[in-house]
Amino acid sequence: MNDYDEVAGLLGADGPFAREVPNFAPRAAQQAMARAVAEAIEQREVLVAEAGTGTGKTFAYLVPAMLSGKRVIVSTGTKALQDQLYFRDLPRVMAVLDARVKASLLKGRANYLCLYRLDQTVREGTFTSKDEARQLAIVRAWSARTRRGDRMELAEVPEESPLWPRVTSTPDNCLGSECPFFDDCHVFRARREAADADVVVVNHHLLFADLALKQEGFGEILPGAHAFILDEAHQVPELAGQFFSVSVSARQLDELGKDALTEGGTVTGATSVLLEPCEALHKSVRELRLAMDRLPQRGAFDAALRHDAVHESLAALRRTLGDLADVLAGQAERSRGLANVHERAEALCGRLERIDEHTGAGEVRWYETTARTFTLHATPLDLATPMQALREAAQAAWIHTSATLSVAGDFGHFCGQLGLVDPVEMSLESPFDYTRQALCYLPPDLPEPRSEDFTAKVVEAVLPVLEASNGRAFLLFTSHRALQRAAELLSDRVPWPLFVQGRAPRHQLLEDFRHSGHGVLLGAASFWEGVDVAGEALSVVVIDKLPFAAPDDPVLQARLEAMDQAGVNPFMGWQVPTAVIALKQGAGRLIRDVHDRGVLVLCDPRLRTKGYGKLFLASLPPMPRTTALADVQAFFG
Repeated sequence: MNDYDEVAGLLGADGPFAREVPNFAPRAAQQAMARAVAEAIEQREVLVAEAGTGTGKTFAYLVPAMLSGKRVIVSTGTKALQDQLYFRDLPRVMAVLDARVKASLLKGRANYLCLYRLDQTVREGTFTSKDEARQLAIVRAWSARTRRGDRMELAEVPEESPLWPRVTSTPDNCLGSECPFFDDCHVFRARREAADADVVVVNHHLLFADLALKQEGFGEILPGAHAFILDEAHQVPELAGQFFSVSVSARQLDELGKDALTEGGTVTGATSVLLEPCEALHKSVRELRLAMDRLPQRGAFDAALRHDAVHESLAALRRTLGDLADVLAGQAERSRGLANVHERAEALCGRLERIDEHTGAGEVRWYETTARTFTLHATPLDLATPMQALREAAQAAWIHTSATLSVAGDFGHFCGQLGLVDPVEMSLESPFDYTRQALCYLPPDLPEPRSEDFTAKVVEAVLPVLEASNGRAFLLFTSHRALQRAAELLSDRVPWPLFVQGRAPRHQLLEDFRHSGHGVLLGAASFWEGVDVAGEALSVVVIDKLPFAAPDDPVLQARLEAMDQAGVNPFMGWQVPTAVIALKQGAGRLIRDVHDRGVLVLCDPRLRTKGYGKLFLASLPPMPRTTALADVQAFFG
């Protein structure tokens, strides 16, 4: 038996986990993955491991990571999973292995209270509402007793509160070692702990923000590692694209002006010099947003510039931003805070110039707007090249794992996006008995998804399923418009509690759904993944359409055009594989436990009428399929 087999054996029937962890069930797939992860870490290999739901992939990578004696970075898809891993899974594995491993939790700086920004906000004493003033009092009291300064500790202040941006820092406005509160800084304390740790738990946003910074030569947030383990790795291509993008937002520009005036207030005579250019910048930002009012919410930057008002407003914005940068240059030596604001102004000038004048090769320029703000982007079409460069620079093991990485068993799409050449690949089937636990129902006679009455017909087809299951269902939609239409149609036709995305925070909807016992939850995008409802509360998952990416996405359009010019079929080469992985995520909400039973309802007739439909069905777990409602009723009967 080699060392890798010994690692796998710890998760076997005679190992410590079987003895000490309640309800632990030895699984051959989990042991195989642990063996592969141990080997990948030791040999600094690239591993792509698709582990079906219920495999136990968390223990399968944590055990070899802890026993490796190497520094390992574990990155998760969300902050919630990050907290679960650090506060629940890691301590459990450490206790069973009796491992003397130093572990650390590290999040992005926006998750930590900034004592300097808190002090500034208290001194300013200006609030948009009484609620915000009350929340500030709560934050001040908490600041005196918290050790970590992690926002997660303070449930009394909602995550979406406008107070948080005022009392947390950004890479732009942080004063670093020259901050008067540096010795007590929560961000730098967390980083120092991470630098000394053997296992560091981060999330993908922080990981790629750091890797992108290192690529640009500004230094590093994360300590160098022997191995990177990326859980929920199916999210990595999209997130990596965000962090290799160059962006300028109305919020960044407005905050620059506000911070310039705040810092100016600490230096005699600076405010009088800065007031006019800061007000001019704020006015330019507002006028550009107004000029973009007639545009679609997102689109190609070139199309926006064809509108004279947008073209002129953007030119005015560049002038006023440049003027503010010039004025700040004359004030920068008067305080560290003013020097920092000057550096930010210069950096924003450079980014805006790059986007406006298209100085980056192989990029697509685009914009997006919301009710009050806008963001301009330049996004690279090729992620494979920068990702390859990062891996070569790190000289580390890279382990990618998720329940959804392949298309009908083929990892080509995922590997191609990240530039993975000949990685070690493994596909581990779920231990769940899908042939017994699940049924896939394809309702007959539904119209094409483009039909005006499609959502109404979906609701009609789903109602008898809900009657058979007595509610207990997720209805997942590919658009918010369809979701709202279905909510209207169901509101007075079902006897069960109805939970609709947007009417309450996501975590609250899920909590209420679980406790309702027979609820029906309607969700879009964020409910397709990362949602775990085991047991009888969820017995039906309905998916209205195949989740093809929105055709108005300017980055997607540019990518598809580039593929077409290269002689690759963009539909089969990109759109279908991406939609297959998204469908697998949605379908994965159904069976979360060996005791779960449920019906997956797929309402898109293209699964049966189009050739590519077979690829979607072949990528789903091996559950029996039917077009007969009677089979669904018998399943629940």
